Amino acid sequence: MSEAVARIRIELEGTDPLVWRELDLPLSTTLAALHDLIQVAMRWQDYHLHEFLVGDKIYGVPDPEDEVFERKVYQSRSIRLATLIDRGVREFLYVYDFGDNWQHRITIGEVRQGEAGIEYPRFVAGARRAPPEDVGSISGFEEFLEAALDPEHEEHERMVEWYGGPFDPDDIDERMVRLIIKDFAARRRGPLKSHRSGGRRRGK
Repeated sequence: MSEAVARIRIELEGTDPLVWRELDLPLSTTLAALHDLIQVAMRWQDYHLHEFLVGDKIYGVPDPEDEVFERKVYQSRSIRLATLIDRGVREFLYVYDFGDNWQHRITIGEVRQGEAGIEYPRFVAGARRAPPEDVGSISGFEEFLEAALDPEHEEHERMVEWYGGPFDPDDIDERMVRLIIKDFAARRRGPLKSHRSGGRRRGK
């Protein structure tokens, strides 16, 4: 039995050339799960706070201090893509690391029935490696690239050492991304199959 899926496009705003990824996700995917998948697809390390800005609502992991600043934060695990689509939402923001302020524009594209024999979530495509953690926002990333990609730059060796090796802006680590997302799909396969076959077992 196939399930409904949506094509999700993730664009890291301010990057030029654009850093982007596309995933096919089940409509049952929560925003909390989407956070995990974005972290994998962009090869972020989940070191920092995050939130989703959907219309006039904020979704994330609520903190008691939010009330002090009169910010209402809703649980990201409590809302699914299907609900957003039903509400007419087709675009929203995902913000990661409030210091560097990485803003990702999330677009919900085509919604269709998933293909038989394909497990979801599924990595589709992408381009350009995302910035390293703690590089210092878009301007810091641009300065990092200038130094890391130019062996003659006075900061080249220091930047390569800080990053831990050469930085290839065209390498999105696709093999690893596919492996990890495939593991996501495998881990949800068990509960999904159990749920779908539950009625038949009870009818025996």
